[in-house]
Formats: sequence, C-alpha cells, structure tokens
Amino acid sequence: MEYLIHDAQLLIPVPEHHREKLCQQREEQKLLCQEGERPGEKKASEKDEKATKSRWCASCPGKGARDIKPCNLTGWWENDLGSKMEVFEVDSDGTFFGEYHTAVSSAKKPIQPSPMTGSQHLDEDGQCTFGFTVNWKKFSDSTAVFVGQCFNGDDGKEVLHTSWLLREKVSSETDDWKATRTGRNTFTRVG
Repeated sequence: MEYLIHDAQLLIPVPEHHREKLCQQREEQKLLCQEGERPGEKKASEKDEKATKSRWCASCPGKGARDIKPCNLTGWWENDLGSKMEVFEVDSDGTFFGEYHTAVSSAKKPIQPSPMTGSQHLDEDGQCTFGFTVNWKKFSDSTAVFVGQCFNGDDGKEVLHTSWLLREKVSSETDDWKATRTGRNTFTRVG
C-alpha cells in the first residue's frame, strides 16, 4: 500500500517503505498523511474514496488513524492573551460575522467590543482554514486581519492557530514603516 503525504495543497505519493520515516519528520510540521492508491492502479470506487478521506490523521499512519470531527467556528473563543471573540453562525458558503473583545490595546480610548467579518472553507477533512477582519472603529483607527486553521486535537478539543496583521493609522507616509504589526495567537473554545 502506498501513502499520500498532504503537503500544503499537494498529495505526494510515498512508497510504504519510506512512509514511517517521512511521516515522523512531517509530524512536527503538522502535515497530514493519508493512505492512498498506487499510480496505475484501478481507481477506487466513490465509496472507497470517501472512506479514505475520512481516515486523515494528524499523527500519520503507524500511530493509528482517527476520524476528525469537522471544525465549527460558531461560538466563543479565547486566545492566549485573554482576548475573546464570538463567531455568530457560519452560513452555508462559509461566511460569518461576530464580535471581538480584545484584552490588549495601545489606543488611548477605553477598549470596546468590535465587529468582525470572515470566511472559512467548509472542508470535508474537518480542519478548515479561515480568515477574518476586525474593525476597531469604536475605540481606534486600526484594522486587523487574522488567518488561521482549526484543529481538533487528540483530546477532542478544538483549537484555532492564527497569524495576524494589525494596521494602525499614521499621520504621514514617512511613518508608514511603523504602521503594521504582526503576531500569532492560539484560541481555544470557551463556549
């Protein structure tokens, strides 16, 4: 049996005798391995193909494949800095709205909940990518964009790993160099 290594958006065929070593190396990078077909073999039936898709595993073959529960962004999330966000219902095309309650700010005005809007992929493998924008218009002239991915851990808990850009308004083009900040946050479900 040959395995496919999921690397970004590519499925790379890997002979079985190389599978374990390569999957161990890729496990640290949180890439996925999947049991697949050998090139030139008869194409799997649709039923077999769906079964194969449901056997994605975060820890690669050899450590036991597991079904992955689809990620649901709807609800309350809290990040490692204590900021919270509520994602309202995600609609059928992946669009969502919500409210972001930041715990940190360099603005001089008091922090207030801020509107957010975003979109997520509704992937069958359950570990969707998403992005959203937060407009801090109630207390700041800044805007932030977040991109990330939802993961269901071995313990069954959902976690969001995000990267963000925060753009602050500056008074002149010569200050443009200091107007954008970057960072990363991890969110866990709180409700």
